[in-house]
Amino acid sequence: MNLIINGHVREFSASKTLEDVLKELSLAGKVMAAAVNMDIVKQDSWSTYYLKDGDKLELLDFVGGG
Repeated sequence: MNLIINGHVREFSASKTLEDVLKELSLAGKVMAAAVNMDIVKQDSWSTYYLKDGDKLELLDFVGGG
């Protein structure tokens, strides 16, 4: 399964949830917001939201600064 994550194609061996992908990329706990195909997915749904081949993910982390 291929996913486009923040503009980069990544290959995964099988269907995965959004939470599985974050864990595999070592991003669990670091990502604050996620959109799949331009639709926001709430954090409490990440463990049950299954991704499909070709999905486009945007993973965001909020950074403070000035």
